[in-house]
Amino acid sequence: MTGTKLARNVAVVGVGMSKFGVFPEKTSRDLFVEAYRELIGSIENDFAPEDIQAFFMGNFTSDQFEKQGHLAPIVASWIGLSPIASVRIEDACASGGVALHQAILAVASGQYDVVLVGGVEKMTDLPTAEVTNALASAADTLFEIPAGFTFPGLYATMATAYLDRYNADPDALARVAIKNHANGALNDKAQFNQTIQDVMAGKKAKAIKKGTLVPTWENEMEFMQDPKANPMIAWPLRLFDCSPISDGAAALLLVSEDLAPKFTQHPIFVAGVGQASDGALAERNSLTEISSASKAAQQAYEMAGISPEHIDFAEVHDCFTIAEIMASEDIGFFPRGEGWKAALEGKTARTGMHPINTSGGLKSKGHPVGASGIAQVVEIWKQFHGLAGERQLPGELKYALTHNVGGTGQTAVVHIFEQRN
Repeated sequence: MTGTKLARNVAVVGVGMSKFGVFPEKTSRDLFVEAYRELIGSIENDFAPEDIQAFFMGNFTSDQFEKQGHLAPIVASWIGLSPIASVRIEDACASGGVALHQAILAVASGQYDVVLVGGVEKMTDLPTAEVTNALASAADTLFEIPAGFTFPGLYATMATAYLDRYNADPDALARVAIKNHANGALNDKAQFNQTIQDVMAGKKAKAIKKGTLVPTWENEMEFMQDPKANPMIAWPLRLFDCSPISDGAAALLLVSEDLAPKFTQHPIFVAGVGQASDGALAERNSLTEISSASKAAQQAYEMAGISPEHIDFAEVHDCFTIAEIMASEDIGFFPRGEGWKAALEGKTARTGMHPINTSGGLKSKGHPVGASGIAQVVEIWKQFHGLAGERQLPGELKYALTHNVGGTGQTAVVHIFEQRN
């Protein structure tokens, strides 16, 4: 396959991210400082911040979460980068991925040679009901929200349609959560760095301490099916099928290919990019796929000149467990209706044929929405550089893919990265 190429090649030469979680004492700018400092530390050679020419920030709604608009220049000033061009990009949960997309195009066009791209969200200061309302602004407020939909409800609708169409086993959803918690347990930046077994042990210990009835789950699936331990949120999605409310930030430094050796001897390169859009859920012909993600993936594959079989691993947008299953099909890892089987059979585990979300994904690592698409690339960097610790994938890794979705798929952006030997 061949497709339109970038006008010039773009490299990632440094990455950083904050811990994801709940941090009542921190603001967005504090979180981004943590990510930016780690980025600086990741760059092998001498680095002068004044080399940065522009800043693209993904952020969904600091206006509602923190009552702080106009965030990008404020953060740029906070980290000492004024007066460079700074822009905040909003595309719901795909804000980080779209900011990355724009930053890549800015470098590829020749407008800039060195660009900082980041994402941040500070979500946990608001009560859950207000967070739900803020997130709902990414849905269709004319038709979907007045009908009583929340995002768990919207994705539950997609899950219900998927299970029905493909006669899929709901246990596949639980298997996605179990896998991603197992990966997140090995990620010190993850919000939930516990396996489901760890969660079970913690609940048993708490019951013993309180002198209440100790649960008798024999395995993870029994726990996942327990309506008290894992209550239903919107059928068939239970609590552990949903990504958490999170605070966090992530950052990348992008440069033109010719400048990459100035920063590091081990850059990773952008091989393909793709972005597409769609209408609200009610406007679509199918509820069992996200066509914008399929189109974005096709664009990225064509630009890279490769097919899904070449991808060694992927970080996908698992805001809900059904989203990962659909994503595994949308990016071409499995045929339509086969993603749930692949999840049950362990094909997307670290040891599987198509590893997905080795970081723990949004489900376990956390989902500070503006940062999620950037943090996916941090995991790509770590895997390519052998820095992923116990979750490190074996063998020689050449291609990796990130998949970031906004809303229920009104926006989708896919990037393919290449490690050259």
